[in-house]
Amino acid sequence: MENTCAPLFRRDFTLVVIGQIISLFGNAILRFALPLYLLRETGSSSLFGAVSAAAFLPMVFFSLFGGVLADRVNKRNIMVFLDFGTAGLILAFYLLHGRVPLVPLMIVCLMLLYGISGAYQPSVQASIPVLVAPERITQANAVINMVSTSASLVGPVLGGVLFGSWGIVPILLLSAACFFASAVMEIFIRIPYQRPEKGGGMLAVVRQDLGESWRYVSREKPVLLSVTAVLSLFNLVLSAALIVGIPVVVVNFLGLGDAELGVTQGALGLGGLAGGVLAGLFGGRLRLRQGSWVMGICALCTAGMGAALLPGVPVSGAYALLTAMSFVAMAASTQFSVLLCAAVQRETPPHLVGKVMAFLMAVSNCASPLGQTAYGLLFDWCAHTPAAVFLGAAALSLLVAAYSRRPFVRMERENA
Repeated sequence: MENTCAPLFRRDFTLVVIGQIISLFGNAILRFALPLYLLRETGSSSLFGAVSAAAFLPMVFFSLFGGVLADRVNKRNIMVFLDFGTAGLILAFYLLHGRVPLVPLMIVCLMLLYGISGAYQPSVQASIPVLVAPERITQANAVINMVSTSASLVGPVLGGVLFGSWGIVPILLLSAACFFASAVMEIFIRIPYQRPEKGGGMLAVVRQDLGESWRYVSREKPVLLSVTAVLSLFNLVLSAALIVGIPVVVVNFLGLGDAELGVTQGALGLGGLAGGVLAGLFGGRLRLRQGSWVMGICALCTAGMGAALLPGVPVSGAYALLTAMSFVAMAASTQFSVLLCAAVQRETPPHLVGKVMAFLMAVSNCASPLGQTAYGLLFDWCAHTPAAVFLGAAALSLLVAAYSRRPFVRMERENA
């Protein structure tokens, strides 16, 4: 019988959650406003996709590096250092804005922001098993996901209002303040830490630790390789289409304003919040094998977005359906993401959690830059028929969903 006596919101986990609320809110506003600023200034879908893809590359690399750090360095110190560093980076962008060319400045800034995010998240994920009781891990992951998606809900809506009214400057200052406040608060978190044995220089340590995580995944949990391959394909054919397609369609094809884009991006956050709530409430009833159904639902939502953009559909109707489908797709995917993270955390030895989670995030995201670049070009080539791009992405995603059933069933059986 599940032990319900162990409290979830102990002091240090509560501080981690508060720190996530503050920093992720600043992050959500910034990630909404900077790409939108670039799209508004250039009007180019292909440039928007290429810059978004370039920003993802360091996240892939630094998530692996962050996994090594999370298992070797005090996780609190990593969070504090990276939040202070992000605040400094935003202030540097503020000072350079208008003084150097926009596109290279934007590329460098977004690459650094995504790289910091990639290094940061493994520390949060690796801290969960040592801050909460084992029976609370699924709920703790649900809380972290709810915080992230709540920020994704409020951030774009507020960002759309601020950007539409006053431009990029107040967003930069507000985001910098959020990261600074989060770093100060995180100083008071106590996360259990045992200094590992030294393994030589930094490169030797990274090589040794990544080799250890690779041996664990490939020899003891090879099913994770199949699951990661499925997630990579899904990011390539569907996630990239939504990341590039939603802003391009709302701004360039439907001709709507920043506030409307903020509401649609907020619907993604609201869907993630709903998915996190459902995962926390019904986590015990969810099964990994349902992952293929989740992917199928997301593919059908993308097909709905394509249908909304067919000739004859009024702008208001297309926008409403696009926003609704964004909500449903994110709710379904977040619910499954919580379940998958909890399963990996429970089955992975504590000294490998950070590296294994980083491996899964890095490899599953590595296809996204290629997809974003390709979809940027496709939306430029199909500027007058974006429905075809969404419908094609939906068809490919259904094929990936059908293929995914076997790996998810196998992983569920191994974790039983």
